[in-house]
Amino acid sequence: MLSEKMEEALNEQINKEMYSSYLYLAMSAYSSSVGLPGFAHWFRVQVDEENIHAMKLFDYVNSQGGKVKLKEIKEPPIEFGTAMEMFQQTLKHEQFITRSINELVELAHAEKDEATASFLQWYVEEQVEEEENDNEVIAKLKGIDKNEYVVYSVDEELAKRISLR
Repeated sequence: MLSEKMEEALNEQINKEMYSSYLYLAMSAYSSSVGLPGFAHWFRVQVDEENIHAMKLFDYVNSQGGKVKLKEIKEPPIEFGTAMEMFQQTLKHEQFITRSINELVELAHAEKDEATASFLQWYVEEQVEEEENDNEVIAKLKGIDKNEYVVYSVDEELAKRISLR
């Protein structure tokens, strides 16, 4: 059974994951609008991942006898600048999510909720992967964002990301 504090924090995390999905959908749309279909595809796959993250939390809250309380999802930006700037924003957002997950783990321990702390370990590991993926793309774009050939080369590579559907 979830404590009131834990339930509220997990509901907040569901909202953050849904916002992540919305943010990446906006980045996908932006990428399409600036002629980067590979980036658009990469972000669409990310949308699916974020939805899975939210639904795992949703299912967990329900399975623990909690009440899911869906909250308003704030509107994401519509402009993201260059490919490099977009991925720097992506990394910054994922670092925010990592901090949030770590705070949830701390709260679970403080609430003596070992089941939730154990459940959240998947998210801890997932966030390591999320930040690593962003850093890899940033490394490829570093210092070359103005070179259209290299940006399009990275765009072609991102188009190869395997969809979850």
